[in-house]
This record gives sequence, C-alpha cells and structure tokens, in this order.
Amino acid sequence: MNYLSVENLTKSFGDRLIFGDLTFGIDQGQKVAIVAKNGNGKTTLLRCLMGMEDCDSGRVVYRNDIRVAFMEQSENLDETHTIFEAVFSHDLPELQIVKKYNQALRDGDDEAIHACYDELTELNAWDMEVKVNQILSVLKLDNTDLLIGTLSGGQKKRVALAQVLVAEADFLILDEPTNHLDLDMIEWLEEYLSKSKSTILMVTHDRYFLEVVCDTIFELEDRTIYKYKGNFSYYLEKKAERTEQLSSSIDKARNTFKKELDWIRRQPKARSTKQKARIDSFQDVKKAASQRIDEDEIDIPVKMERLGSKILELHKVGKSFGEKVILDGFTYNFQRKERLGIVGNNGTGKSTFLNIIQSREEADRGKVVTGETVVFGYYSQDLIKVDEDKKVIDVIRDIAEFIPLEKGRQLSAAQFLEKFLFDRNMHYNFVHKLSGGEKRRLKLMTVLMSNPNFLILDEPTNDLDIFVMSVLEDYLRTFEGCLIVVSHDRYFMDKMVDHLFVFEGEGAVKDIIGNYTEYRKQTAVDYKKEKQEAKDGTPTEKVKVTQLTSSSDKPAEKRKLSFKEKEEFKVLEKDMESLEAEKLVLTEKLSDASLSNEELMNAGNRLSEVVTKLDLVTDRWLELSEFV
Repeated sequence: MNYLSVENLTKSFGDRLIFGDLTFGIDQGQKVAIVAKNGNGKTTLLRCLMGMEDCDSGRVVYRNDIRVAFMEQSENLDETHTIFEAVFSHDLPELQIVKKYNQALRDGDDEAIHACYDELTELNAWDMEVKVNQILSVLKLDNTDLLIGTLSGGQKKRVALAQVLVAEADFLILDEPTNHLDLDMIEWLEEYLSKSKSTILMVTHDRYFLEVVCDTIFELEDRTIYKYKGNFSYYLEKKAERTEQLSSSIDKARNTFKKELDWIRRQPKARSTKQKARIDSFQDVKKAASQRIDEDEIDIPVKMERLGSKILELHKVGKSFGEKVILDGFTYNFQRKERLGIVGNNGTGKSTFLNIIQSREEADRGKVVTGETVVFGYYSQDLIKVDEDKKVIDVIRDIAEFIPLEKGRQLSAAQFLEKFLFDRNMHYNFVHKLSGGEKRRLKLMTVLMSNPNFLILDEPTNDLDIFVMSVLEDYLRTFEGCLIVVSHDRYFMDKMVDHLFVFEGEGAVKDIIGNYTEYRKQTAVDYKKEKQEAKDGTPTEKVKVTQLTSSSDKPAEKRKLSFKEKEEFKVLEKDMESLEAEKLVLTEKLSDASLSNEELMNAGNRLSEVVTKLDLVTDRWLELSEFV
C-alpha cells in the first residue's frame, strides 16, 4: 500500500538547483533513510514533503487516511508551553485522555482520576499511558512542568522527539533524531523504531542506526535520487558497484572523446548533414567524458610537532560543583599515540574533564602537568565563531597558508579544503551561506589546520554527513599524536579508540580496554549475571576494569607471581597483540564496500570469535597484572 508518492519534484534557490525531477514512492511499513553530503538538500527535501517549503514544480501526495508526524532538525516548539503541554499537543483521543488522567494525578483530583480511569478503559488507552511514561522516562523528561524556554538545546530536541513518538502516527518523518541523545537513549530509540509498525522516512548520520533500523536507502546525489533496497551495508556495496560502473563509462567516453576530437580538428569548415549529426554526438560524448567522481578517501601524512616523554599527567585531581562530584582523586598519565574514547550520560562531567586537561577550567585540587611539546587541538560542540561575511578559504588562511607534510612537502589551504569535500566553487562562498553541517566541517578544518599533536574532539560527528565522517576517519587513522574522542556515534567510536573512560557519575570513572561495542556487550553480560545472581543467590565473576576514582584508598599488599604465572603473563601479552591486530584487520574488512555479502558475513563471524577470545585473554591478563 503506497503511503507517499513524489513526482518530478524540483527545488532551487536562485540560480542554484538543489534537486530536479525527483520521483519516488514509499510504501506502508517501509523504513527509509536519506543519505547525502551536507548542503545537498536533505532537510530541504523533508520540508518540501511536509509543505513547509515551496517547490518549483512537481507533486507530493500522501494517502488520505494516514497520520503524519514530522520532527525537524531545529526544534519548533512554543517557548511559553511546558514540556507537559508540548508532548500532549496532539488531538489523538487516546492521547488526550492520557493527558487528562496525568493532569488529574498532578492536581490530586480523585473524582477526575476515577472518571478518567473509566474513559481510559473504554478507549483501551492504558497501553498509551504506559508508552508515554516510558518515552518521557527514557528521554529524561521527568519534570514536565518546566517551560520550553528554560530548556537547553539538547532538552528541546528530546521534547520534540517525545512529541513525535507519542503521536501514534502512521508515517514518521525524522530529521536527525539521534542528535543530542546520549548512547543509552540512542540504543533505546534504535530498538523502538525497529519494532515500530509506523512507516519511517529519516535523515540520520548514525551508521549503526542506518544498519539496524532501515530497510531502504535513498541517496541524494548529483541533484537526483538513487534507490537501494537494503540496509546501510547493502547500500555501501551497491554504491561501490555503481561508482565502478560510472568510472568505467567515463573512461570509455574519454577514449571516444580523444578520437572524436581528433576527427573534429581534421574536418573542413563546410559541414554536411552527416557531419553535423556526428558533431552533435561529439557534444554528448564530451559531456560524459567531463564527469568527475568525488573520492572521499584522504591520505595526508602531516608533519606535526613531536611529542616529548612527558605528555599529560593528572595527579589526584578533584572537581565538584556544589555537592555534585565530577572527579575524585583522579590520576592518569597519557602515553604517546593514546586513542581514548569518553562515554557517560549527560551531566556526568565529560566536557568539564576536557576543559580541566586543557587548563580552560581550574580543578578544585590536585595537579595537571602538560608537556612542553604538547599542542592541543580542540573541537567543541559550539558553532564556529568567525565573521559570517568572510569567505570560506579566508577562514582557513587566517590560521595558516600551508600545512607541513612529511619529506618537506606542503598542502595549501585550498587543497586541504578540497580534501574535506569543499569543492573549488565553494572556496569563495561567504560563511553565512553555508549549511549547519558545512559550518561544522569548516570549524573542524580550522582545528586540524592548526596542526595539533594532541587532538580533542567533543561530538565531532554531530551534523556531519557520513561522507565527511569517512574522510575524518581516514585522516585520524594516520594521525600520530594523542586522540581523545567524546561521541555518541558508536560506529565512529569503535573505529577510532582502543580504550574508554566511562564516566558513571559521583566522581566514578572507569578505564576499560576495548571499543564501545565491546564495552556494551560486557555491560549486557554483567547485567544478565547480576540478574541471575539475584535470582539464584550465587555470586558471579565480573570483568575487571581499572577504577580511576579516589586515590586516597591505600593499595593492598601485592602477592608475587609464580614462575608459571609469569610465563603465562608473557604469552597473554603476545596473544593480546595478535588478537588486536586481527580484530583491526577484520574491522577494516567490514567497512570495505568491495567485499561480497559472504565475505562480509565470514569476517563478521570471525570478528565475533576474536572479540570473545580477546575478552577472555584480557580478563586473565588484567587479573595477573595486579601482581606484576
């Protein structure tokens, strides 16, 4: 059953064509994602579909009897309303009675509660009551009396999401639903939408989200739309095939173009009809031969300031805001090529920690020692602060005209912009003409252009498209300095880091070896064990992690390792190295769009075996390392 039909949709801003003659349909139950580079018109397309933006031509037709709910990228909420009023703003009868029931509970009106109870039963709306409370709880919107105008940007985003989810819509249109959600919320939303019976059209840059939730990918490129019937992995595979075919066609066209150009040059000025037809055909060949395929890969061997033996040391650092403890006797020494991920719920102190290590904020106690050779590069969540009337290339040139490379080479500001997918025709655009994602990308480039050797990225993937993220990943893969990443993008975190600081609140920070996926798997295992322990009354072993909290605890006396345990410890270290190396190779394979489905499946199965074995080896290594 068709829910949405789009025919020959065209949209332009002035003389710039955003997309032309788009034609597609979405059927009941489909879960569709739109992917495209920033500035290619994803949000504009969604607004056109909702009638919030006029189109130049074309038709958008929804099935008559369906309910459509739209979540915008920039939340559009009445600032004078409370969270309660915003969430219950729909006219759905079941939702309205749930609203009356909750209002009666808030007012303590027993008579109204009893009346609502009967009406809830009559409308069979108790499931709706449970659903609303679950959504508000998961999104941490418990205090529904707060005014929208008093909320942070992230809280407003969560209110907008709750508003859409409780609407019981047949068709959900979501623009970046995972932005400003913490990892627990994202995983819950992923599961919620996967099980939802609603038809879904979304724009998201979360690649795990695309993989799990979506069954169809629409790629908006070259002002038209390409359709892929499958999830994100299938899309990558088929896109690679399409790019290869296009490359082959361009090569053939270029060979033909050379021959035809030679023929054109040898012809006399007088033309026969036959010659004119061939000349017209030559123009088509010339157009085909002039096509370019954008390469998203990047290889920039940057020459950075070498890090000394002392990089960054934190000694018994403490930080609190009133009674809220952020760090409590925190001690840690950063090593060369450190690749650290930081996770934790909002408000546990991740950004405060980043500010303290850069001396942007003072610790209450303890000492932070920074090496003389350390050059910090900090990408924060704030928007770029530059003159909006500046040209893009001037923003980069203000930092440096060139970035030094290995072997005495240099990369110019213009070349660096192109590497990060700013075409030449965008270099002299004014900053105020850039989209939100393009401004984020420009800010990221200003950080990288300063050539740091200690890079700190706080939510670098927000508002960046999957193509730019791929470029950033390629850049960071060859980065020789220290790297700290705070991100809700699980795919990005898995590829970039080898251990995690988990901020648990109340000053508790754990250091866990492995990437985010391994951490979540272990968390799930521990949760199941705890439930089993509570059920059976039998203690179970837990994974050993380093607790980076209070340093005031006196260390227990260590026993000595036996000869046999020392030998085992050496073997375990070698096993860990080989397993980590194999894991890295397999992870790279899973990102290789040229592999067949069978090869990807085999790589995935082997990766699961390697990760399981690595967990066991790591647990034993950690156990023995306490006595080394």
